[in-house]
Amino acid sequence: MYDSGPHSDFDGPTQGSTACVAIIRNKQLIVANAGDSRCVISRKGQGDSMGFIPAPFQILLPLSPLNMQIGDVEFKQNKTLPAEKQIVTANPDINAVELCDDDEFLVLACDGIWDCMSSQQLVDYVREQLSSEPKLSAICERVFDRCLAPTAGGEGCDNMTMILVQFKRPVDSGTLEEQQEQQLLTDQTATIDKSASGSGSGPELESGS
Repeated sequence: MYDSGPHSDFDGPTQGSTACVAIIRNKQLIVANAGDSRCVISRKGQGDSMGFIPAPFQILLPLSPLNMQIGDVEFKQNKTLPAEKQIVTANPDINAVELCDDDEFLVLACDGIWDCMSSQQLVDYVREQLSSEPKLSAICERVFDRCLAPTAGGEGCDNMTMILVQFKRPVDSGTLEEQQEQQLLTDQTATIDKSASGSGSGPELESGS
């Protein structure tokens, strides 16, 4: 337990966490991302990382803190700067894209996955698995098995979280005229069934026009 009294030297938690959220509203996909987790959408086999770009100092210094992260208060101590100007901020990047018929699935995953596979490599692998495995949770398990390190060192030893969402294309129900004709046939069938189930002999039905 931390001592948060007036004489405490505690400056806040030194640990942090990332967040990646995807919302589908009507035909729009909205992604908010704070940290190095990532949302990738497969569009006709091409991986779209929804605007994720690592900060330059993260590329040069991989062990440095993320520029966007919840927590890590020690990097948010400059009282002369607003939250979004601190070395680390919890303010997320927000990107939106209109969904279309070319969209196949989306993946949300933490850096334990992305340390081992690029966005396109994961899209290619998931597409390959979907051709023979309908259970999405089983595909996620295969991704974990592929990424897990064989030894207790190097890439593949970080925690791994992955969510896979497959887009289902709507079934074409036909034109409005075809729907009206189908409804008319349904109504006629219901009338015939009702007449046949009534007491006494019902009206004779003639075939043909």
